[in-house]
Amino acid sequence: MLLDTASLYFRAYFGVPESVKSPDGQPVNAVRGLLDFVARLVQDHRPDHLVACMDADWRPQWRVDLIPSYKTHRLAEQAAEGAGTEEEIPDTLAPQVPVIEQVLDALGIARVGCPGYEADDVIGTLTARAAGPVQIVTGDRDLFQLVDDGREITVLYPLKGVGSLQITDNALLREKYGVDGASYADLAALRGDASDGLPGVKGIGEKTAAQLLQTYGDLAGIRAAALDPASKLTPARRRNLVEGAAYLDVAPTVVRVAADCPLPDHDPALPIEPLDPMTLEDLSTRWGLGSSLERVLAALASATHP
Repeated sequence: MLLDTASLYFRAYFGVPESVKSPDGQPVNAVRGLLDFVARLVQDHRPDHLVACMDADWRPQWRVDLIPSYKTHRLAEQAAEGAGTEEEIPDTLAPQVPVIEQVLDALGIARVGCPGYEADDVIGTLTARAAGPVQIVTGDRDLFQLVDDGREITVLYPLKGVGSLQITDNALLREKYGVDGASYADLAALRGDASDGLPGVKGIGEKTAAQLLQTYGDLAGIRAAALDPASKLTPARRRNLVEGAAYLDVAPTVVRVAADCPLPDHDPALPIEPLDPMTLEDLSTRWGLGSSLERVLAALASATHP
């Protein structure tokens, strides 16, 4: 089981009231919410391995070099310097992220990031390396591109908390988007994504992108059809695809997750007991983690000692 950790703690932050605070009055809603997510996931799915995948670089320069607008709107504005390089995170969430990291480390849950890459790329690399079934837990549709029924790779997409998860396989992708996992990155490139600063091709939304992929097979086939006077593309669609050539040259590289990150050594095995119980106890007392931490410990004990 691979966790898109930032996606989940953002979801926890907005799903759990800020009135959930530490003994000294600091919000810990994201910390406790994420722990509740982990407890529920371990309890319900009993993974053998669990990795919390991290954004060592949430906006890699190599992606920005290809598409300068990539995630631009998420940049925190610096008063005197215009757009900065730090992701804009709510003021009461940012201080909780180091606490989340410390708690995961004390529990012994592998926490893996890779300089120059996003958590999506870590997930893509671990998925490529996996010999058995993989469950990816994320609120980010971009990772639908990794769905592969043949390799038993599914995405667990939270609809409400993590108690209601959309189990995303190729049948569901075809029903909702008209393509399977292998074609999803091409669909995403054509459609674009305003939340990631990807403009897409003018006039091509999700349904049109799916229709084009069904007709021409893949992005290369669509682009070839745009240059073929005998193809059945409408003049407007042909023109938009040709005018979007520079974007389409680079978009697939930006949209597709990497599968070859140089990941650090880590132990993905689900911990039998906390790696550092004294630190964990200190963190629990300091931040008032209470029942949320107890639920994680109970879930781990139950999963590793059936």
